[in-house]
Order: sequence, then structure tokens, then C-alpha cells
Amino acid sequence: MGQFDSPSEAALARIKSDNLSSSPVDGVVDKVVNLGGIILEAAGFTGASGGTRFFTTLKNLAVNKDEANLIYFGDALIDDIRHLYRLCEELKQRFDERINSPEFSAVVANATLHITRTNVESRLKRLARIVVNGVKEDDLEPESLDDMMRAAVELKDTDISMLGRLYHLGKPLLDRMERAKQGLLASLPNLHGEIQNMWHKFGCSLNPAEQLVYRGSFARLQSHGMIQQVTISNSEVGREPYLLLEDGAKFYERLQEIGKSTAAL
Repeated sequence: MGQFDSPSEAALARIKSDNLSSSPVDGVVDKVVNLGGIILEAAGFTGASGGTRFFTTLKNLAVNKDEANLIYFGDALIDDIRHLYRLCEELKQRFDERINSPEFSAVVANATLHITRTNVESRLKRLARIVVNGVKEDDLEPESLDDMMRAAVELKDTDISMLGRLYHLGKPLLDRMERAKQGLLASLPNLHGEIQNMWHKFGCSLNPAEQLVYRGSFARLQSHGMIQQVTISNSEVGREPYLLLEDGAKFYERLQEIGKSTAAL
């Protein structure tokens, strides 16, 4: 999808009518002492100021960036924060602290650097989801999130779909490998045998049209360090299986519905 939906177009018109471009807001991230507070206001948790102040701040953080992208990203970010608070009301204080932290302000400012890479709604939504799930998981380190934000705006929807297919097949093996590394299993898994079995199941799950597109998707996913092609002695050349990596599993999990896996928080 390359076109913005009507709610986003309405938001853009609304913000423009409020003289977004002429609003005097200092956009240097070091001087935005409470960007989290502005976002919580826009989400309706700490006041009734509406979204104008938040979108104005975003625009000034991202000088000369595409305004429609900023609006759509900002809407998606606020929607996900609202959703997170609704599903995890008992963790509100922790989320407040994280969103009001300098680290969160820095993450949002960094996210505005990535929105110029796409005009596709689903990718901008993924970018917002990565940021908000960083709040949920208490993971707001730029080094941790930057690669995931870049992947969020560069990967295609079909790439994410293929990653999901491999995730559901490969995550159990990845978990067993981790338990073996920690000495929690009596013996190491038969890695080659399990990979081949998983790959056979993956191939059987594809329809003829998907057979043509998975190679391109997997090449892009591998370039982002989410999967790895594995050479096995009896593999047919050009049909070597792929193994899900920890970064790929983490990225896919962060894109799922906000509110899952909150027990560990």
C-alpha cells in the first residue's frame, strides 16, 4: 500500500489547519526534556491537549522530512501506546517511567530518521510497533533498536510473512539450541536432521506462487541478520535450507500484538 488512509489524511489536514509549520517548538532532542510527557498527553493519559503539540514536536525533530509520513507514524505510535496501556494497566507506572525517560525521546528522534525510507503504511506501522514494544520490553538502547527499525521500513510485507512461516517452524529448534547451550539438555539436538525436517515442512507449506518469491524474501532477511542459509552435505545446490537466528525471532516477536509476554515484565 502506498496511499495513506482517510484517518491519516484527516489528521494531516487537521494539523495543517492548526498551523503546524509555524508552531515554535525547539526540535533538538537534547532540549526536548519531556517528549514522553507530550506523547502521553496526545494519547489522552495525562491531559486533553490533543495531538497538535506532539506532531509539531515530531516535525521539528525531523526537519525537512515528509510530513505525511510523520503524521502516519505519529498516529500509529499513539495508537500502539494506547493499546499497550489498555492491555497492561497494572504496568502503567513502569511504562510512564520508560516513556518519560531521555532514552525514549532519543529512540523516537532516531525513528524519524527512518521514515524517509518508505511511504508504505504497513512499514511505518512496523516502525511504531518496534518503538512501543521497546517500551514494553524495557529495551530502549539505540544499539538494540536501530537495526530493527531499519529492517521495519526496508522489508516487504511478503518478507515478514515468510519470516513468520520460518519462525513458527524454527523457534522450537532455536529454543532447544539455547537450552543445550545453557547445559539444560542431556544432549545436543541433531541439528542437521532437525533443520532438514523443518525445511521440508516449510517447502510443503508453500503454494506454487510462493515458491517463486521466497528466495528474494530470504535473501533480504539474511541481509538483515535474521536468518542464515545452512550448507548441508546432501543439500541440492540452490536449495540449501535456512535457519532462524535469534535476531530474527526477536524482531518477529516485537512485531506481534502488543501486550503478549507481559508476565516477565
